[in-house]
Amino acid sequence: MKNKILIANRGEIAVRIIRAAKELGIETVAVYSLADKDALHVKLADEAVCIGKEKSKESYLNMNAVLSAAVATGCNAIHPGYGFLSENAKFVEMVESIQIKFIGPNSKTIEMIGDKASARTIAKANGVPVVEGSDGIIEDVHEAIKIAKKIGYPVMIKATSGGGGKGISIARSDDELMSAFERTQLEALSSFGDKSLYIEKFIESPKHIEIQVMGDAFGNVVHLFERDCSTQRRNQKMIEEAPSPVLNDILRKKIGQSAVKLAKAINYENAGTMEFLVDPKGNYYFIEMNTRIQVEHPVTEWITGIDLVKEQIKVAYGKELSFKQKDIQILGHAIECRINAEDPSKGFIPTPGKIQNVLFPGGNGVRVDTHIYPGYSVPPFYDSMLAKLIVFAPNRKEAIKKMRVALEQFVVEGIQTNIEYQYLIMHDLEFIKGQYDTGFIAKFNARYEAKRNE
Repeated sequence: MKNKILIANRGEIAVRIIRAAKELGIETVAVYSLADKDALHVKLADEAVCIGKEKSKESYLNMNAVLSAAVATGCNAIHPGYGFLSENAKFVEMVESIQIKFIGPNSKTIEMIGDKASARTIAKANGVPVVEGSDGIIEDVHEAIKIAKKIGYPVMIKATSGGGGKGISIARSDDELMSAFERTQLEALSSFGDKSLYIEKFIESPKHIEIQVMGDAFGNVVHLFERDCSTQRRNQKMIEEAPSPVLNDILRKKIGQSAVKLAKAINYENAGTMEFLVDPKGNYYFIEMNTRIQVEHPVTEWITGIDLVKEQIKVAYGKELSFKQKDIQILGHAIECRINAEDPSKGFIPTPGKIQNVLFPGGNGVRVDTHIYPGYSVPPFYDSMLAKLIVFAPNRKEAIKKMRVALEQFVVEGIQTNIEYQYLIMHDLEFIKGQYDTGFIAKFNARYEAKRNE
């Protein structure tokens, strides 16, 4: 049977998957909403199927429509990308029930480790450090207050099915927890269709470090080192880099080994990411696992020389990992900036609209993953990311210099973007020193606003 993949996504990740599949000689089918009829992934795929109206719940989140498209076009695999249905255990179970291969872990694994509260329990059972918190789902606000008093404020209220920075609130008192609990439940229900919450201690001034893991059906599991994702706004990542500028070799090895140990404990297959917080003293804590490819996977690809998306596809089709742990080395330094259709001067409000012209940067060590082109209309219904700009250099200092030049030469005309804002970050002294934490953007924004008002 000829292999054929349906891509249950849109935007740059759909384009990325199409390119990887084509390199492997595999045909692709794109799905699209009415808002995306002129999208690049629709033009690049071998076939394309419209699955619904503009809103996500009527198209990209419509499980029956996605599966019908896969069956109708004769696909034997589905790649979910990130977001949408990528970590939905029910959808994966439906895919499995019709004998189509899901390019990712199986439904049982997603249900077990994708649930944030369950993941904490599994990590603790395997000796992987976790942040203090609830042992499972919190049923009501009174139970939440009881736990918060026990572990001490501040605390984080988090959606068990969360991701992308949504379904998270911080409370520093009983009153704040009372008001945040229901609000977070509603956001979780709206974003993920699940209002379940759990609580954990809020670590002050941490580094957000994630470890890329890959596993196959033969019990091989490896890690591909870390990504530093501490530059984030409202828990949404903005800039990622690899390796982290603050991890030493000893700590890097310990976190990597913990990630592999946890992945092996659940017999993990395909690509996944273990997320950790590292406090100023070098203590690290597991917080969650993302059972999919990450937005920021290109920085890992560049420092290791491994194509993660092609590896995902090969593993899903029953191949062994093409490398062992001893084969993976850090080859240099990579930085990724997310280029968004948003206005930083107006509270980062989304700025959809028609792109009149685009000039992409290029040269040695510069990569642009995108779905935009001159004349493309950015729809208002989805995430505002337009592109990922990734640079690679022998060391961090040279990577920062390369990113500055690349941002200077990245032109998007017709809509407002955050390119200039990212350029300013690349000149910020705290960022250059690499000593920033998850609170960096809040402080940078204060400086940014002060300069704008001078």
